[in-house]
Order: sequence, then C-alpha cells, then structure tokens
Amino acid sequence: MSSLITARLAQERKDWRKDHPHGFIAKPSTKKDKNGDTTTDLTVWNCAIPGKADTPWAGGSYPLRLEFGNDYPAKPPRVAFPAGFFHPNVYPTGKVCLSILNEDKGWKPSVSIKQILIGVQDLLDSPNMSDPAQQEAYDQLRRSKATYLKRIKEQAKKFGSASGGAGDEIIVL
Repeated sequence: MSSLITARLAQERKDWRKDHPHGFIAKPSTKKDKNGDTTTDLTVWNCAIPGKADTPWAGGSYPLRLEFGNDYPAKPPRVAFPAGFFHPNVYPTGKVCLSILNEDKGWKPSVSIKQILIGVQDLLDSPNMSDPAQQEAYDQLRRSKATYLKRIKEQAKKFGSASGGAGDEIIVL
C-alpha cells in the first residue's frame, strides 16, 4: 500500500472520529500479523448505516464493508452489504450500485467515506430505478410497492438493534 493511500485513509479515520453522522459506524478492520500482534488494516473498513427515521428502513443498522484498492483515491472503493441484501441497487453479491462509486459516472478522488456512507443511506429509501443491479428487488418494486415494502421491513427487523444489527452478519466479498 502506497504512502498516499495510507495518508489519505489515516486522514479519513481522523476526520471520521472528529465528525460523523449519528448512528453511523465506520472503522478500519484489524488483523493479526505474523507475530500474532493485532494491527489496523486501513484498506478494509467495517461500517454500519442506520435506516432513516420514518422510512421502512428505520430501526435497522445495515452492515457495509468498504475495500480500498491500491489505486485509491483515483478509483473508488468496493462497497458491499452482505450477499443477498434486498435492494434494487445492490447486486446479489452485496456490491452497491451508486453513481458516486462508479469511476465512469460520479466518482471523484475528493469523495470522503462520510459522503459514501450518507450516499448509500440515501439510496436505501430512494432507489435509482434507471440503474437496477438486482432483478428480484427491481421487479418487486415495479409490480407491487406494498410487497416490496413488506420485504424491506422484514429486512429492517433482521438488522434491527434487538438482533445485534451489523455485528451479527459476516460479509464475504
């Protein structure tokens, strides 16, 4: 990992600690080195996004993982929910389809982790129907909004604070 990437992600971590939206979690992962010591891995962040109040997503804390490649910040991180997450703009693998995460559309190296997480939270209740990533969720929302909303509320319960929310899910990318 280059010093540019390390410096940028260290600054992101510092900025997040000083100022982040209520209910959001974003922290670098940790791993054991060859000596068994715990080290921080700035290239992989474990996050959680709260569902907005007064939406079907309310009450959930949705786990999200950000993976920063060797070409960051020139290219966006890979952002993913757990596989099988139900949303028209989330691929079955969990990868999020959002313009600010697409280097050919809205990605700019100045986009912060805070902006990414807020953008994903906004996407939850305002799916982009012109850029679907998951056929089942897209079709269900088009055919029957009531059925779609029922499924979203079930998902919110699954990721609700009573079940432990983001801490219960393992994200495999």
